[in-house]
Amino acid sequence: MVSPISIHAPPPEAGCFKPVRRSDELPIDSSRLEAIVAAYSNSPHYLVQILHAVQAAYQCIPPAAQVYLADALGFTPAQVQGVVSFYGFFYETPRQYQVLFADNIIEHFQGKAVLMQHLLDRLGVKVGEVRADGRVCVDNTACIGMSDQGPAALVNGLVVTRLTAARIEQMADLIEAQTPLSAWPADWFTVESTIQQRHFLLSTPFEPGSALRVMQQKGADGTLGELAQAAIRGCGGAGFRLDSKWTICRNTPADTRYVVCNADEGEPGTFKDRVLLQEYADLVFEGMTVCAGVIGARQGFLYLRGEYAYLLDALRAKLAQRRAAGLLGTAILGQAGFDFEIEIHLGAGAYICGAETALIESLEGHRGVPRKRPPPFPVNVGYLGKPTVVNNVETLALAAKALVVGSERFIALGTAQSRGTKLLSISGDCSRPGIYEFPYGVSIRTVLEACGADPTTVQLVQNAGPAGLSLSPAEFDRLICYEDVNTTGALMIFNHQRPLIEVTQNFADFFVHESCGFCTPCRVGTSLVSRLVSKIRHGQGSTADLEELRMLSALIKTTSHCGLGMTATNHIQDSLKKFPAVFQTRLHEERPLHPCFDLDAALSEAQQLRTHASSC
Repeated sequence: MVSPISIHAPPPEAGCFKPVRRSDELPIDSSRLEAIVAAYSNSPHYLVQILHAVQAAYQCIPPAAQVYLADALGFTPAQVQGVVSFYGFFYETPRQYQVLFADNIIEHFQGKAVLMQHLLDRLGVKVGEVRADGRVCVDNTACIGMSDQGPAALVNGLVVTRLTAARIEQMADLIEAQTPLSAWPADWFTVESTIQQRHFLLSTPFEPGSALRVMQQKGADGTLGELAQAAIRGCGGAGFRLDSKWTICRNTPADTRYVVCNADEGEPGTFKDRVLLQEYADLVFEGMTVCAGVIGARQGFLYLRGEYAYLLDALRAKLAQRRAAGLLGTAILGQAGFDFEIEIHLGAGAYICGAETALIESLEGHRGVPRKRPPPFPVNVGYLGKPTVVNNVETLALAAKALVVGSERFIALGTAQSRGTKLLSISGDCSRPGIYEFPYGVSIRTVLEACGADPTTVQLVQNAGPAGLSLSPAEFDRLICYEDVNTTGALMIFNHQRPLIEVTQNFADFFVHESCGFCTPCRVGTSLVSRLVSKIRHGQGSTADLEELRMLSALIKTTSHCGLGMTATNHIQDSLKKFPAVFQTRLHEERPLHPCFDLDAALSEAQQLRTHASSC
């Protein structure tokens, strides 16, 4: 069992700050680095976790430390630097305060841009630049799972919610005074659960160990049969049958198997897994342990997105409670041979790691680049080449709850192909944002009415984040279920006052930022799409640009390496089809064409140099 090191650097006391030297000038204490590496069993598979600890120790990851880690873990320096550069939360330039504003479109409409600019002005710093004294850096990051209580930001990895002009003013003062985060107002760091409607999963209290006792009574085969009867489908988007995934993994010949809980919900507008981990962690850990008992795994991992680092202490405490109660560790519930342990691995700001093979790559200490498949699938060849079950947080919680309540009650809810209930993260233009649990088969219209959004005032419901489906008012009677509107669990609501071109631009920019860069169609194509949207948005586009946008969207979708690229232009294709006026009203074809590139200005310096050379 790894002894985790806190990822948060101890905040300097007021008045003790000295200008930080460049990272290449920082002295490296080899004994300190040796202790960090030893705490993670000198294993290269823990590189991402080790980098978190190094950054906490040095307020950055200095190049000299990267060289040391490469030598200690059997990497080349280039490999370590490649991992550092891949993850958005790692940096090589030291800073005392790192402030990252959530760049989600919901928070843009909540006033994020004005608040961020105010802080930049107060601190005298530009976006993404570390101030000369090394004290602060202010930058953007993708959605941090707080759109139900935004605008929000991360300060040294900790969430600050419900930002206001007054809080920004006070934040600037606290930073300039070098006040430790422990002395900042405690209510700033409050993350509410915002559960608005409960049903099967959230309605009744869960007794830790109850699902494990059912499994003991039924045995592994009986447990798998009960879950097959429940027909639980994965809640991460693909909808693959849980019992089928567990069966394939169990039947794959191997001496070792693993269970991985995917808690890297990076889809903008999604926060249901955050709430489950904050309020129902026992249910999630129990689902992982049930899975281990069925497939014969002895080790599990909770891959927690870096934005949810504030949950680390509570989750580790919950795991300790379960060990003390005999629900985790050796001989669980007194059953000889039933041994299972769970470790928490923290992500570092990479949306792509929500894809299961990219997540596994990250668990192994690599860049989170998705693997080519099929074959093989993780259930056959997963973590360290062994059969691995990767399930979503909600899926594992449902498995534990269904086992306790019984499959009959579970399948009484939902539709023929979509049994049970679904958690929805709802944000945007509604009076009651938060978490709603509905049986599958509920209409979009019913959901809108439940959260306080008048369907007659809504022009767009974005389902499942930017990679999902854009729903127009004509589709509000469609049903949330696998047979109709499949969802990962996020609904973003935009009323008629919102300029949809801004939504489209934000989504396009998101995919530019989050592309892993592995394949050309996604790396280059998303940038081209973003530029075309920007061109049209600023009134410089033509019908030819719209055609190019359609062509590029189709090309990226059909030729990308992984699911990110395959879904990166869904919102573009939906908008062009369902909301054509968003683009048509901004075309400039009836006006003279004004080229965006000034050839004479671009060549002016060269012409001056040529004239100077001729005179010599």
